[in-house]
Amino acid sequence: MNAPVLLMPAAGTVVRFDHWLDAAFDRIITATPGLTLHTCAREGADAAAWDRLSGAHVYQISAAKDEIPRRWFADAALLARCPNLLAVSSSGSGCDTIDIDACTEAGVAVLNQAGGNADSVAEMTLGLMLAVLRRIAESDRSLRAHNCESREDLMGHELRGRTLGLVGVGHAGRRVAALGRALGMRVIGCDPALDAAELSARGAQAVSFEELLRSADIVSLHCPRDATTLRMMDGAAFAAMRPGSIFVSTARGGIHDEGALHAALASGHLAGAGLDVWDQEPPPRAHPLLALDNVVATFHTAGVTHEARRRNAELAATQIVTLLTSGERPERLVNPEVWPRARLRIAAVMQAAALSSVTP
Repeated sequence: MNAPVLLMPAAGTVVRFDHWLDAAFDRIITATPGLTLHTCAREGADAAAWDRLSGAHVYQISAAKDEIPRRWFADAALLARCPNLLAVSSSGSGCDTIDIDACTEAGVAVLNQAGGNADSVAEMTLGLMLAVLRRIAESDRSLRAHNCESREDLMGHELRGRTLGLVGVGHAGRRVAALGRALGMRVIGCDPALDAAELSARGAQAVSFEELLRSADIVSLHCPRDATTLRMMDGAAFAAMRPGSIFVSTARGGIHDEGALHAALASGHLAGAGLDVWDQEPPPRAHPLLALDNVVATFHTAGVTHEARRRNAELAATQIVTLLTSGERPERLVNPEVWPRARLRIAAVMQAAALSSVTP
């Protein structure tokens, strides 16, 4: 049953830390009658932060694993100190800072903003492909250093006619598929959550992961980081890719093995790579991949545009408002199995808060 369980607008407390968040989030939360927003310092005021979190109903958390200290991750230890917590809301589509199993065990709903930055990620993915194949960064560096003797020394390749292999064809992947097809590319894809008919509807011919590696001129990752994908792109996977192909990732650091990728590039087996995500973000300046001319590197900015950040903030705030004022199931609920229990917890806590607010 999906009918709302609350009969009146309820009071609720939302807590977040002081990482950058589009102003739309604060504006929507604070404009909602009965909701209170607290912004805590990531460093230097832990006692005050724990005091706020312990009474919070919703914790709005950064999706970036290197943006907040690990003690503020939504894990079992934090949940144990926050008995009133009803939901944890990620600032993006990823949940790297959230222990989803621990939240489910505690009856806490996990929300993300899947799709909010899909257009931005897709555009960056195409940008990385073009930058590697057309050697844009190399040309820029050469021209600025005045060591460019011949244009032919920087000759690249066209995207048209190439085979694009998408590992994951969700919100961002399906947009990349559309852009690739518009540029005359053949698009293939693998995604364990989708059957062949759905992959076709999303613009990709269904193939196995092994066939994708063998066939694609460009392998582009658009899958979540979890136990099934961690180090999925290892030495064996890179060796299985076509000689002279390129690798692109705007997904999450850790899905590809950075050492194995460096070896595949340094040996000449792969022609280049476009990397937006890293094991450590930002990567150290001495990172071996940053020393390779055929690597185009960015700082996890694929989804970082003014438009995407605003959409994600609006999606997050709207989901929280809906949850705390109507008790409806959130559209982007990451752990749906928690909902029967979470729904009851939300009803009990929010109705108690609403009643206490009107008691003389």
